[in-house]
Amino acid sequence: MTQISDSEFDQLLTDFEHSAIHVETRDAYGTATELPHMAQWAAGEPDDLAWLQGWCATLRAHVAAGRSVRRARIVSEPLSDYQRWSYSIAGQMVGAGEDIRWIPRRRVSSIALPGNDFYLFDDRLVVFLHYAGDGLGTGKTASTNPDDIQLCRNAFEALWALAIPHSEYQPV
Repeated sequence: MTQISDSEFDQLLTDFEHSAIHVETRDAYGTATELPHMAQWAAGEPDDLAWLQGWCATLRAHVAAGRSVRRARIVSEPLSDYQRWSYSIAGQMVGAGEDIRWIPRRRVSSIALPGNDFYLFDDRLVVFLHYAGDGLGTGKTASTNPDDIQLCRNAFEALWALAIPHSEYQPV
């Protein structure tokens, strides 16, 4: 596995050919971009989500080009504050073309999962996302190892079979 930079990862998010799949396993994250907006939400302040429009534009471009973007979120219930906030903004991304699905953690006990969140691009490259205990990102590693790719593909498909589409998921 090799370390990749944020700019290399950002390029992967725009340059894949067919599909990007993403698995999230944490109940809270702490990205510098998201935290101020989550704080607004927690304070009951409005957010026009302008900060999210770049990602939504990227998603619309992927859909227009025939590419798919799917995200499976494993969540504890009741949802953490982070996941309740995440649910409140997910409709924007779904509307732009990302298929986001939710899986209550109690449903995944028998699924073999990688030890980290990941993206799998075009079934050729997996990027593992690494986080500190407080949810702040600490790095990313990339792999083209067929065993890593197969583990991630199998985990995603097993999760997807149990996942609840965003429009049907009712937060607890």
